[in-house]
Amino acid sequence: PPGAAGAGAGARGASAKKRRQGEPPPPKEDDKEDEKRERLNAQAVAQAAKNAAEYAVKAAPARVPAQHHRPANRPVDPPVHQDVVQGTNGEEQPIEAIPDKTSVGGSPTYIVERRLGKGGFGQVYIGKRVGKTAASARDPETVALKYEHRSSKGCNYGPPYEWSVYQSLNDVHGVPKVHFKGRQGGYYVMVMDLLGPSLWDVWNQAGQTMSQEMVACIAIEAIAILQHFHEKGYVHGDIKPENFLLGPPGTQFAKTLYLVDLGLATRWRDSICHTHIDYDQRPDVFRGTVRYASVHAHLGRTASRRDDLESLAYTLLFLLRGRLPWQGYQGDNKGFLVCKKKMATSVEALCRYPPGFNDATPSAFKQFTETVVNLRYDEEPKYAAYAALFAPVCGPPTASRPVDIAVGYQLGQKRKRESLEDDGALGSGGKETGGTGTNSVSKKKMRLPPPAFLGGTPFKTP
Repeated sequence: PPGAAGAGAGARGASAKKRRQGEPPPPKEDDKEDEKRERLNAQAVAQAAKNAAEYAVKAAPARVPAQHHRPANRPVDPPVHQDVVQGTNGEEQPIEAIPDKTSVGGSPTYIVERRLGKGGFGQVYIGKRVGKTAASARDPETVALKYEHRSSKGCNYGPPYEWSVYQSLNDVHGVPKVHFKGRQGGYYVMVMDLLGPSLWDVWNQAGQTMSQEMVACIAIEAIAILQHFHEKGYVHGDIKPENFLLGPPGTQFAKTLYLVDLGLATRWRDSICHTHIDYDQRPDVFRGTVRYASVHAHLGRTASRRDDLESLAYTLLFLLRGRLPWQGYQGDNKGFLVCKKKMATSVEALCRYPPGFNDATPSAFKQFTETVVNLRYDEEPKYAAYAALFAPVCGPPTASRPVDIAVGYQLGQKRKRESLEDDGALGSGGKETGGTGTNSVSKKKMRLPPPAFLGGTPFKTP
């Protein structure tokens, strides 16, 4: 009917008017479905969060007392007594704690006491024997326990290399005895003789000085130890004051000299055919301690007996004079600068350093240094002649000698000064590297540093 049509038109007009005034149009069917899906999704997310919260409450451990709460941003403290070791990837890795008690290789049980030291080849502790049985009565009551973790570089393929060296030298004069060895947990352990202070400790506690008599006695005994060491086919590779130790104070061995830390020892003689290892040079390889290493070691030359003796010469002059001319260098190129200084320093200047030092250096030290820095690669050292140089300085045998000289040389035959024609003049020496050598020097072309590195010093093939 017309009235109804008019009413409908009026309603449509009113709706259009409201929409023009800003009211939203009625939702379409598709819009309703979208809204429904969004609403259901929101409900599902809310329910999942609620369920997760309820599960976390049920599974949570007992509440920790308030005093033990740690702020979220505070770093976790490292475990007590936990140490680190440089792993095979070059990064420091946490390692397990040293055990409280140790028993390896059939040894008695030892309580681990204070740490004596830590170096590149492990940690050393004092061990006290627990109890006493008929079987253990012969074993030492107090020992040194040397621990090296299986994740360290020296243990990549099993027990430390040092074990095999001690096995070969266990009866050598001046080398401490290894009583037991074995593995406990993650550590390789050696049970060794407990020794006394190092020569560096003695020098430092005496006001960083030593008498000429004491250093001369040290020289004679150290030469004897190196002779026995070399006769077994090894060079030590890291001769320095820290690696010479006296026996335990208050014992009959308090004045006995020992050579320790054999982790860098290498063979100068082939163990099968007993010939000198072939000469080689690898400038990128350096092993030892920069201050006392031979020049040949700095240059990457294969280690031989001459390197131990050259390092011993620097050790003796350090103990006697208190300082070496190349001390004090720092930085990444320290080794380069030290080597250059060693090569530029004459033996005469070395024995007069530092300037203003009160006492003159006895000629024995100068003659010994000049001789050993000019030894050829495969030359047989004349140990008895070297020791004879120091006999007049050391004086006659007496009970008051600071160091016992256990090996008796036939003294009195002084060695003549070596000809330098075949060797080339070396300034003074440096550090020890890995060892190899032969009866005749390799004839291949040598890789030598540039003239600037040599400091202008004439330098010939060894």
